[in-house]
Amino acid sequence: MLGWALTFLLLALVAGMLDFFALAGVAAMIAKVLLLVFLVLLVISFFGGRFRRTPPL
Repeated sequence: MLGWALTFLLLALVAGMLDFFALAGVAAMIAKVLLLVFLVLLVISFFGGRFRRTPPL
């Protein structure tokens, strides 16, 4: 998911340099949403794994 966010960020930067501002805005918004989802899942995974009773093998 982080890879997709970075891909859309790169797409937004390239589109902005080439004056495709509508495409750059959409790609930047998608990158923000994907980054937010990634961070939320990372925090959930961290706290979910922290409270396990048995250590992973």
